Amino acid sequence: MFLEIEHSENFEGSLFLRFKEVGLAKPLMQVKLYERSIQGEWCDVVGWTDNEADPVCPAFGQPVEDSGAGLAYLVFGGMCGIRIRPVEIKEPWSLESPYQWGESHLLLADIGDLRFQEP
Repeated sequence: MFLEIEHSENFEGSLFLRFKEVGLAKPLMQVKLYERSIQGEWCDVVGWTDNEADPVCPAFGQPVEDSGAGLAYLVFGGMCGIRIRPVEIKEPWSLESPYQWGESHLLLADIGDLRFQEP
């Protein structure tokens, strides 16, 4: 699998990465992150595109091989990366919000840190 993220207001860099897929990608709702809290913090996650009228698209979680950790879970979204906000923040997705941030992707080690959408 190839992951290409373009420079945008959501993610200031650009990148092109290659991963070896181990399973199928599934639509994702939330991820648990540990940057701001040692106990972890559940965050909503969506994909982000360059469509100015509606930039939100689905985010996905997919098992991949990671050379440093073995099995990992790649979190990815649109051509402009993913957008994240803590679950307690109930506001529309926006580049202007100080409570939201963009990333190119995430690579998480524990499947327990991903909440997938119900089928």
